[in-house]
Amino acid sequence: MRAIIIIFSSFLSALVVFAAQEGYAQSESAKRKIQGSIVLDSTGRFIHINRIFILGNKITRDQIVLRELTLKAGDVVYSMELPIILDLDKKKLINTRLFNTVDIRLLEFQEDQADILIEVNERWYTFPSPIFELSDRNFNEWWQNYNHDFNRVNYGLRLYQYNMRGRNETLRLTAQFGFQRRFDISYRIPYLDKKQKQGLIIDFDFSETKNLAVRTVDHKLVYENFDNEILKATRGGGLTYTFRKSFYTSHAVKIEYRSTKIADSVVLSKDGNPNYFGEAKTSQRFGAISYHFTSDRRDYVGYPLTGYYVTGSIYKSGITRYDDLNKLEIYASFSRYIPLKNSFFISNNSIAYWSTPQGLPYANYGALGYRKQFVRGYEVFVIEGPYYILNKTTFKKRIFSRIYNWNFMPIRQFRYIPLSIYIKSYADLGYVRNYPNYEISSRLTDKLLTGVGAGIDIVASYDAVLRFEYTFNGEGQRGFFFHVKKEF
Repeated sequence: MRAIIIIFSSFLSALVVFAAQEGYAQSESAKRKIQGSIVLDSTGRFIHINRIFILGNKITRDQIVLRELTLKAGDVVYSMELPIILDLDKKKLINTRLFNTVDIRLLEFQEDQADILIEVNERWYTFPSPIFELSDRNFNEWWQNYNHDFNRVNYGLRLYQYNMRGRNETLRLTAQFGFQRRFDISYRIPYLDKKQKQGLIIDFDFSETKNLAVRTVDHKLVYENFDNEILKATRGGGLTYTFRKSFYTSHAVKIEYRSTKIADSVVLSKDGNPNYFGEAKTSQRFGAISYHFTSDRRDYVGYPLTGYYVTGSIYKSGITRYDDLNKLEIYASFSRYIPLKNSFFISNNSIAYWSTPQGLPYANYGALGYRKQFVRGYEVFVIEGPYYILNKTTFKKRIFSRIYNWNFMPIRQFRYIPLSIYIKSYADLGYVRNYPNYEISSRLTDKLLTGVGAGIDIVASYDAVLRFEYTFNGEGQRGFFFHVKKEF
């Protein structure tokens, strides 16, 4: 069985590489044809863009829309290139996540003169979202490892105010209670300067918990509750400078400070972990600096079907000699999305993580198993190690796609309801290097991890994605897994 899984996974990965190469070759060929058409195609002509009109943006300011456009008023463009340019600009506007729909049309009033009309349908920007969510890493861990205990639920209120002042700024406020208490505030300003290239993000947070994962046994987190006391309290804040020179590439540099205290019982109790912060310490304070790079050419950020996404980061914890932690982390990810014929699609995601030193306190271990970084079929496991690699491949077909216009809805932003359904198969590969002398959770490290399965994705408006998957993993285990949000 394991041999079949490995062969099938390797085959799919090879198929993705081949398809990516073919797609690249075709795109390059298309570019040459377009460039050549300026000289060879005598039917084309140059068009002067006179004015750009924007309709439907009751809140969003014009300059936020114009920032995403390749063409500006006064530009001259060759007619054969114009449809491609307008289609790319439409995708860029959709990926701002400010609009439900975008329509761009050319209005020609003379043979060589034209206006551009952009019509948008704005999203709803204010979301006072009640918090009723699991404290665990995912639904499957809560259901299987912790017997779907509703005492492990967080509740409260989270407020998102998108598109503040019509400038695509975002304010987030969180007041969370229950299994874990958390309060935070974040304000994102994407454009500080007139050229709309530089931005700033300011954030502060505070959290505390009475139930803490103090160790990992056989790749499952072990939580302890000592006399209902506060076991961990964390405070932090950060300042991020962002730079987006082009449409598709962005850079971010962040400076932050973290301060965490744990109760004495976490390290002194017989059920505790004296290596939680190392050497039975009960506090950890450090400054950190990080750099993050992103190149995003996806057609639709909420559920991409074509294009690619590249991201990489360097994170340095401990920037002065007084800091309690000294750690360097490097992360890289590449995702490729390839459309095939007859509504078939194939996608692949590769991730690499490396950190040093390897002798770290338990609380600072790197691990595969958080967020979207896991081999499917291993959702209930935390696999810790100083470095890991991960590859995911998905082959799917769209079996249903429809847009509903509910005119009876009193709020116009919710009248547009797209719905798509995909059936899929997938294969994942992963490898995690074990920490030295870390034997308490080593069953799944230093070995190839594999998972194959099939499932259904349901994609709706406001980036809502529901994933229903049935997976076989390399340990001979099988099961049903449920996820929200896209795979990668």
